[in-house]
Amino acid sequence: MKASSFLQDFKAFAMKGNVIDMAVGVIIGGAFGKIVSSIVADIIMPVVGLLVGGVNFADLKLVLKPAEVVDGVEKAAVTLNYGNFLQVTFDFVVIAFSIFLFVRLISNLNRKKKATEAPAPAPAPSKEVLLLSEIRDLLKQNVVDKQSADNQ
Repeated sequence: MKASSFLQDFKAFAMKGNVIDMAVGVIIGGAFGKIVSSIVADIIMPVVGLLVGGVNFADLKLVLKPAEVVDGVEKAAVTLNYGNFLQVTFDFVVIAFSIFLFVRLISNLNRKKKATEAPAPAPAPSKEVLLLSEIRDLLKQNVVDKQSADNQ
């Protein structure tokens, strides 16, 4: 396999509209995720923590084994950081809800756009089609006339 044909195949793949659209979506989604995470961590969670008694969710943890000093070396405590888990779960819920609202808004706008667009009028038939239609109608009339004459 030549390197040039491989590069040409890759270029053809990368230039397809869906791949580029997906890449843009991933980049914008990543930036959107950071914004929502900041809103949750820096604005929403401190207010929620204040409402439930001044708790900082990032500090909530269950100590499984306390920190200890052995031979002058300090070993860190073993903890379950469930507060961080709650924070990340709340981030996910807010991001998912935001994306749901955005997709719903886009769907409603597309639905309204389709409803307001009037269907294009059918193009006028060509002269050949009109002539053929006349011939067909005349042939049908001749058949009907012949059948009525045979019945009498």
